[in-house]
Amino acid sequence: MADAVLLDRLSRHRALGAAPESERAWLADHGVMERLAVGDVHIAKGEQAAALHIVLTGHLVIRADRGAGARKIFEWRGGDVGGILPYSRGASPPNDIVAEEPTEVLAIARERLPELTRACPEVTATLVHMMLDRARQFTSGDLRDEKLVSLGRLAAGLAHELNNPASAAVRGARMMVETQAAAEAAARRMGGARLSDEQLAAIDALHERCRARGAPGPRSALEQADREDAIGAWLSAHGSSDSLAAPLAETAISLEDLDTLTAAVQGDALDAALQWIAAGCAIRSLASEIETSASRIADLVNAVKGFTFMDQAPTAGRVDIRRGLSDTFTMLAAKTRAKSATVSIQCVPDLPPAHGVGAELNQVWMNLVDNALDAIGEGGRVEVTAGAERGRVIVRVIDDGPGIPAAIRDKIFEPFFTTKDVGQGTGLGLDIVRRLLRQHDGEIEVTSRPGHTEFRVSLPISS
Repeated sequence: MADAVLLDRLSRHRALGAAPESERAWLADHGVMERLAVGDVHIAKGEQAAALHIVLTGHLVIRADRGAGARKIFEWRGGDVGGILPYSRGASPPNDIVAEEPTEVLAIARERLPELTRACPEVTATLVHMMLDRARQFTSGDLRDEKLVSLGRLAAGLAHELNNPASAAVRGARMMVETQAAAEAAARRMGGARLSDEQLAAIDALHERCRARGAPGPRSALEQADREDAIGAWLSAHGSSDSLAAPLAETAISLEDLDTLTAAVQGDALDAALQWIAAGCAIRSLASEIETSASRIADLVNAVKGFTFMDQAPTAGRVDIRRGLSDTFTMLAAKTRAKSATVSIQCVPDLPPAHGVGAELNQVWMNLVDNALDAIGEGGRVEVTAGAERGRVIVRVIDDGPGIPAAIRDKIFEPFFTTKDVGQGTGLGLDIVRRLLRQHDGEIEVTSRPGHTEFRVSLPISS
């Protein structure tokens, strides 16, 4: 005979209270009451639930560290149902399920579930709907969290990539203002020297030769130091300030060019002319650096737009795989440099477009390439190839890391499984990859041995 108090509590249960009284009585007759204190582990990480758990009161929580400290990823309160449900596979929790309040649970043993489905059809239908809702909740939550983690990685990499050209542009603009002031001061000195037309022509000729030759090729530190010493010695010998040695050494002016100038200009006028020439060439060089930095920033912004498809609706269509892979490597350039890695992309010239949602496929490439960079050692290699086989686009991501041990190879696509240190990975990347590819009628396979791990992605070609 069912306990009257328990029957009353089941009648007020949010999920099961609407079930027929006979079915609630069956639950009460076949269930075992479990009570947990705060901090008690209800189901340990990696263990399968041994029963259906009808939560009457309290609060059960799974927390996991997905890279930003432990946070709640799922919870059950009074009125919820947890544990193993009818027709479910009974997956293990990704972390301990812990009571955060005094909790009471009515447990229906796993062995009773076949009998429950026969004796309690309405309860069974309710539990099946709950199982589907729970799967959707896990799926949407995992996808959202992985997108946030990917966004964090992308933002960190982008900030690092933008910092260098932005800092260079700011530094160049500041130096240009200072150099322009020096050029104006030198021009005033030249004006006061009352130079002849022949002298001005000689100065202009050297200035034009410097501009026409452009910036010198790269020199070693020793070569640059030797050049500064030689120009400094020449300046001292001709009564000019050796402070000009460094800026003049940055130009393509030779000692022979300086000798030609001295044939027309000497003394203070020579120093003023050299000041003006050095400043003019420096301004031109700084303008070129600022232009290069701004172009780099524009390229990065375009790569982000291409990677995220921010100006396109998230609908399936023709996707340029080559562009997606290129943008992915741009986003991960900072990580690539940090590992001194060698990366390459090889796409067949006539690579056909794939059919899918571009932003979602780019998330696939981001996760696979990011994992490959994590796997390799310092100075390692990551190679990506793309081609077409039997009417499908085939993308391979290959790294020369230590490989995936055979013992865990079948687990790498499971949610929350990770070989990375706590806080370094969510264990969701490859699970998300597989889910996204399934939505695109795609497939993923992996082969691995020491020195060669290959993920092979197959996608339908866009018609």
